Amino acid sequence: MAFEAESIVTLCTSDLAGQVRGKGFPARDLEKRRKFGVGWTPTNSMINCFGSIQATPWGALGDLILTPDPDGDVRLDYDDAPVEHFILGDIKTLDGQPWSCCPRSFLRRALADLKAETGLNLLAAFEHEFHYDAADDRVGDSYSIGSLRGVEEFINELIGALRANGIQPDTFLPEYGPRQFEVTIDPADGLAAADHAVKLREITRALGRRHGGHVSFSPVVTRGAAGNGVHIHFSFTDDQGNPVTYDPDGPGGLSRQAASFSAGLLRHARALCALATPSVMSYERLKPHSWSAYWTNLGLRDREATLRICPVPEDPSVDVAKRYNLEYRAADAAASPYLQLGMLVYAGLAGIREELPAPIIGQEDPETLSVEERAARGITTLPQSLEEALQALEGDAKALSWLGPELAEAYIMHKRGEIGMLKGKSTDEICQLYTEVY
Repeated sequence: MAFEAESIVTLCTSDLAGQVRGKGFPARDLEKRRKFGVGWTPTNSMINCFGSIQATPWGALGDLILTPDPDGDVRLDYDDAPVEHFILGDIKTLDGQPWSCCPRSFLRRALADLKAETGLNLLAAFEHEFHYDAADDRVGDSYSIGSLRGVEEFINELIGALRANGIQPDTFLPEYGPRQFEVTIDPADGLAAADHAVKLREITRALGRRHGGHVSFSPVVTRGAAGNGVHIHFSFTDDQGNPVTYDPDGPGGLSRQAASFSAGLLRHARALCALATPSVMSYERLKPHSWSAYWTNLGLRDREATLRICPVPEDPSVDVAKRYNLEYRAADAAASPYLQLGMLVYAGLAGIREELPAPIIGQEDPETLSVEERAARGITTLPQSLEEALQALEGDAKALSWLGPELAEAYIMHKRGEIGMLKGKSTDEICQLYTEVY
């Protein structure tokens, strides 16, 4: 070779489509780029998951800067291939202020408002399900150890790569669907938790490809089979790091603030779907009796509730307060984790502001309740299409206000363009498209 090969570093953002996009630069310029970032444009945010710009509020106007976060680096150092190095960052205006449509800045703002008004710090963990087509597809392999055979190198590298990049693995398991797996990680502070979710998805995709397969986090890969969800676990601590989600005398063990937070989240659950389950295919998964969410209910150990109180071992030696957490289940990986978590925070904060009482904690299928009983408990169905979810968002003045006018306009325009691109396509065609892009 007559020249010396050079590696690049890619500076990225998780955008409105939940896609990680950015710009690369020579690795030798890294320190300069850490200070000055790279140029970006507003309309880049309107690229949908299929790589198309259907409409944009900004046209060709405007300039922004994508700046790296000091903790945003991911390095995949292979023995037999070039290093992959990317950095997560924030989109800012030219004067260095957070841009109103930057998803990461939106979450940072939500967490700051929660802290300022309540004194609460949020801990969270994103639990991911995904499909890996290089695994064997054998009858009867649900949760079977046999599902892990043949993909050991991929799994082992994934666990090592996560840990090497500051993400602590918790579990890895074969799931119910064909070639479906689940990976869980330890909780982290709110912004770091969302960063970990973005990093985990890209690391998993990169290693899946390295081992000859395609990883998809799409909500539905095989129509009629189990879909891929993202379950967002969360709890709260005070300034001293003490857990404050649990109160043994509270309903279901919920502290007063956690109870009001839960009530706010469920009150705005229909609008949240526009950002937490934001693809056309998402609503093939949100169906009754599919081990997914369908009703706006709080359940105790109920894996079909939108929000559930997670179990804690009934052992006197267990510190319940440290283990106690809630799980939001109406989410998937077609979304930016920053938008998902930011909206959950604002919905919960609204509940705390209004001092809402704890939702009734159900221990039965809401479908078995009468219409009147569900109405008395404030239980409705989640939206059954992306368009219905967008309408719910537009009809929720508080939810729109959390986004702000510019982000709300851009996001709704972005998603309606995505819907328009799929008109006339069959469900199977749509399923295939989302499988490819997520």
